[in-house]
Amino acid sequence: MKVAIIGLPNSGKTTIFNALTKGKAEIAAYSPSLFPNIGVAKVPDSRLSTLENIFHPKKTTPAEISYVDIAGLPKDFSSRGEIGGEFLNYLTTADALLQVVRVSEDGEIPHHEGSINPKRDIATMDLELAFPDLAIIERKLNKLEETLKGAKTSERGLYLKEQALLEKIKAALDEDIPIRQQNLHEEELKVLFNYQFLTAKPMLVILNIGEEQIPQASAFEDEIKSAYPQFAIIALCGKLEMELSQLSNSEAKEFREAMRLTTSALAQVIDSSYHLLGLISFFTTVSAQLKVWTIPSGTTAPKAAGKVHTDMERGFIRAEVISYSDMEKCGNLAEARKRGLLRTEGKHYIIQDGDIITFLFNV
Repeated sequence: MKVAIIGLPNSGKTTIFNALTKGKAEIAAYSPSLFPNIGVAKVPDSRLSTLENIFHPKKTTPAEISYVDIAGLPKDFSSRGEIGGEFLNYLTTADALLQVVRVSEDGEIPHHEGSINPKRDIATMDLELAFPDLAIIERKLNKLEETLKGAKTSERGLYLKEQALLEKIKAALDEDIPIRQQNLHEEELKVLFNYQFLTAKPMLVILNIGEEQIPQASAFEDEIKSAYPQFAIIALCGKLEMELSQLSNSEAKEFREAMRLTTSALAQVIDSSYHLLGLISFFTTVSAQLKVWTIPSGTTAPKAAGKVHTDMERGFIRAEVISYSDMEKCGNLAEARKRGLLRTEGKHYIIQDGDIITFLFNV
């Protein structure tokens, strides 16, 4: 999974990036560089330690999330500006967008707009993201107009359908309604998938609060959720979380307990990202390696096998499956077989979160 971090100037994007990736990217009010900060975060999964005790693997590979923070972002986001070039490429290839919104006051770093107003900043970002979407639609509509002039009768129906859909979306965008809020049908979304529209991407909003505002975190979240129910909202102190990310796990845990912080920023963001994108995890234990794989909910066994290796999907025969909860109760595969909990599933089986799977295939 790839997540692009966006935000208005001085919102704390790079601070959040460092907190999520344990990175040490330079914090600056503005960087002229278009080279992004790229970091990978290991997905915390408490089930791994239990499975390690059962399978004793030589290697354990957790799932990963790639975060991209474009250092040149501030100059690209001006009033009614335009997102383009390399910056646009980074955004279009992301699975989701993580928007950092400033809530904390800081006299040394004035807000880009002169005052703190999270709702205004979110609306500004949606407006900025809409510009490249509108540009893509304009170009495609012009191309369709030319294509229709010479199209065969049998082809006109599909072209006209796509044209009508794009015109409907454009009209809504002109009214400042992002694609994700346009209540499009599943078939319409399939047509739009390859366009990679920015306002159609799932959005996670992080409210970057000050340390003194931590007791009010839930109140800030509720306030923004009431105005933007379509977004996943998390309020956290980016500066504190960045500092904690540089400590050892035990030191960070002790500090969190003292601060009455239940979970890390990384755990909160990943949980929300998985829920937002409809993702689940399954485990494999091949070649003495315990590995976590991330797939969309509703994925069939052959498609999940293809995630491991394309040959497995092509030559899929069956899958041997046991749920994590059953394996935890049994303690080993021999006991699972004895109790009849190790199942054989075919090509129509839908993978469940926590399944431990061995794929059988022949190519």
